[in-house]
Amino acid sequence: MNYSNFHLANIIVHVICGCLALLLGYILLIKSKGTLFHKKFGICFVYLMVIVVITGIFGVIIFKRNIFLLVITILVGYNTYSGVRNIKTKTNQFYLQDLLAMVSAIAIVSYFWYYLQDIGFYWNPVIIYSTVGYLFMVISYDIFRYFIPKNRYGNLWVYEHSCKMISALGGLTDAFIGTILPDYKPYSQILPSVITTFIMIYFVIDIYRKNKIYR
Repeated sequence: MNYSNFHLANIIVHVICGCLALLLGYILLIKSKGTLFHKKFGICFVYLMVIVVITGIFGVIIFKRNIFLLVITILVGYNTYSGVRNIKTKTNQFYLQDLLAMVSAIAIVSYFWYYLQDIGFYWNPVIIYSTVGYLFMVISYDIFRYFIPKNRYGNLWVYEHSCKMISALGGLTDAFIGTILPDYKPYSQILPSVITTFIMIYFVIDIYRKNKIYR
């Protein structure tokens, strides 16, 4: 397979898996949580996201596509990874692999920021600042959570898992809409982010309400 065919294959896999992840993600969003359906298809969603992230990284690094998409890819990838880790460990105990994930995400985004300073901003600064800022906010929280006493941490992992997986889905939506509606930037990406934020708030309130009922 030559370079152009490999590039085309990478795009096809990226688009197909991205569309399937979007479809499955929103189905999981509206379905009941904690069910067998949610667990089984949640795993499928994660695998699709892994493929999307890998092909996205290939697209930027190997095929020199839009480098800003690398930041969205890292944002989606880190939130997916961290969200899965939340539900797997159900604790705020320190693990080396989680620290390595944080350091890797910070290193890649820092390189991106240095690169932008060199070539200048070619995307709307609102999108760039908000995306980079949000990623650093998530990582900052993941560092802070280690200092929460275990007897106070409780079931915060449920909130963390919910917010991070919704954020990953929102990032994927931003990338999708921003790609198919390039003439409407930054609004084509700001609006999905705003909607995602409200969805996140809704689920945080819903989780809190249910936990209060079952106490």
